[in-house]
Amino acid sequence: MKLNEEQVRAAIADQAGEWFVANDAGPLDVPDAAALAEWLKSSPVHVEQFLGVSVIARDLRELGADPDFSVEALLASARAEEDTPVQSLWPRVSAPARDPSPRRWVSAAVAMAAVVLVGVGLFSLWNAGLLAPGSAPGAIAALHYETHHGEQMSLRLTDDSVLHLNTDSAVTIRYGKTERLVTLTSGEADFEVAHDPQRAFRVSAGSAEVVAVGTLFDVRLQPDATVVTVVEGRVTVGLSRSNGKLTPVTLQLGANQQIRVAEGAWPAAPSSVDARHVTAWLRRQIVFDQQPLELVAAEFSRYSLRPIEIVTPALRNLQISGVFFTDDTEAFIAFLRSLKDVRVEVTPTRIRVSGSRGADVPDYM
Repeated sequence: MKLNEEQVRAAIADQAGEWFVANDAGPLDVPDAAALAEWLKSSPVHVEQFLGVSVIARDLRELGADPDFSVEALLASARAEEDTPVQSLWPRVSAPARDPSPRRWVSAAVAMAAVVLVGVGLFSLWNAGLLAPGSAPGAIAALHYETHHGEQMSLRLTDDSVLHLNTDSAVTIRYGKTERLVTLTSGEADFEVAHDPQRAFRVSAGSAEVVAVGTLFDVRLQPDATVVTVVEGRVTVGLSRSNGKLTPVTLQLGANQQIRVAEGAWPAAPSSVDARHVTAWLRRQIVFDQQPLELVAAEFSRYSLRPIEIVTPALRNLQISGVFFTDDTEAFIAFLRSLKDVRVEVTPTRIRVSGSRGADVPDYM
């Protein structure tokens, strides 16, 4: 059966709505982003429908505050007309649009507004964890984000907070009525927390748990500890509830303060740091001030496809200072080669750093 123009546009409108919801929920992964781009390029009508849904949804977020146009009011109106025969959605909306009279245009706009508002409202409930398909009442929907080796990610969350993920990192986010819970299971994350007095922002990472209201802080999972650094504002740090232990005290950290929480070794006080150095990875940089080469090499290995190996033990404590870019390993290799009596061998699988044969290890400490 040959489809008429209205049926084709109805199908495209449905696809546009699905793409809008998927894109509005958060950044699409690479395959989905490519698929959306291909869908948009395939026809100008696709672009028209997608932009139309986007503009209407944006405007109706503000309209949704009007009680006369709330989701509940629209659903109640729909129940009152439940005896009305079911008709195809798009012809009912588009038919008045073909009539040039102002009254018919208003009718079309209201019909479209009602449809999109209900869709946006239901999606918002689902995205907030209050209407999760297949979930038991009261269940909290979970969102998962992760990066691969050398990859970084930045995204704005549904509560308007901003999440930055460093290389080889993974988080799971759950939104409830009383709290926003983030679980960092690997790597490092930086959080710009949007203030919400009704819902605390809680980060669980290894042995530590961090609670913030509206602040900027960094959390890094190391093999033996969790490191928390505050850039702006204040946070409260205690032991993770997953440990099944109660912390006798919690510590409050302010800007440029850092704490390292290891299993079974609660620190007495935070230390002072330069938070911009700690979060230099947000600018794709590594900043060191008289740090041992072994530590510098380990940091570069977090991003490089070829790990850096310090072959000569005496070189491991060689003190290094400088600013290096995480994606410019060649510049770091050139820096190492500029040091007296230091040799760098680059193989297809690793970068080997050693002292020149027959020479004493230089003293740069």
